[in-house]
Amino acid sequence: MSGVLVTGGAGYIGSHAVKNLVRQGERVVIYDDLSAGHRTAARLAGGEGTQLVEGDIRDAARLTSVLADNGLDTVMHFAAWLSVGDSVRDPAGYYRNNVIGALSVLDAMVAAGVKGLVFSSTAAVFGNPEETPITETHPTRPINAYGETKLAIERALPHYSRAYGIRAIALRYFNAAGADPEGQLGEHHDPELHVIPRAIDAALGRGTFQLFGEDYDTPDGTCLRDYVHVTDLAAAHLLAARALREGAESTVYNLGNGRPTSVREVIDAVERITGRPVPYTTGPRREGDPGILFASSARIRRELGWAPQYEDVGTIVETAWRWRDRHPRGYAAEAAA
Repeated sequence: MSGVLVTGGAGYIGSHAVKNLVRQGERVVIYDDLSAGHRTAARLAGGEGTQLVEGDIRDAARLTSVLADNGLDTVMHFAAWLSVGDSVRDPAGYYRNNVIGALSVLDAMVAAGVKGLVFSSTAAVFGNPEETPITETHPTRPINAYGETKLAIERALPHYSRAYGIRAIALRYFNAAGADPEGQLGEHHDPELHVIPRAIDAALGRGTFQLFGEDYDTPDGTCLRDYVHVTDLAAAHLLAARALREGAESTVYNLGNGRPTSVREVIDAVERITGRPVPYTTGPRREGDPGILFASSARIRRELGWAPQYEDVGTIVETAWRWRDRHPRGYAAEAAA
């Protein structure tokens, strides 16, 4: 038997990965504590035949049982806290969840004899870039606890490989964005963390968008980021899982479009797509935020044949807007229905 355990599979990126896996005929078990994920997202992504196990990733015994009882051979690990600002304020919580939790997943894999891991990492491992676009060999010097916790696991993976035979592909996302083009799945955080949905909320009259810093050394003074569509991220995870099953060695890949887009350009795109103004205020820079981050994804394009389908920021915003417009209360309305 084979199949994939998706930790955090009821969350934003995880649910899109689940949908892609199921569509490709994979057997999937979702493991999520539902603290940030949504039962409705898991159901919509996986369909009626996909099992959802509600549990804490730090419960290694339960994870071991789920892996062994279901005959799974691969883990996609999405379950992590992901706010840069919160990680600066609460590093202890981030180390408990992101480091101890991920080590628990690895320990369960060892106990159950599962050898393949696709690890959700982040561009935050790089810190302030020395050069752009950022390649996988760029120095890793995180400037916030979120990036440090992800890098801690990246550094642990080679040791688990040598000692226990686990092969892992770490995928360093840049800025995950957008929504399922079919309108089934989307981004629903409380509070909302990401730039595009916050700008859309402001366009819908749900508060004012806060722009953090306009004094960066960039053309318009706002941060430059690399927005990569969540469906393209999901596709990369499937490619990585298949590569591991075919015997690929452990490695790391960047996932981004390689196109730097400023926060002001995102605001302009949201106004253009929605036909509404985005009211905003400008505040100071957030601690731990580098000014410029954008990727070279040449390695994964070359080695795994990854080819993002949604590269234009306007297209990415359009998918996010379409989902939010159809689901103004996110998953809450569907859960109540």
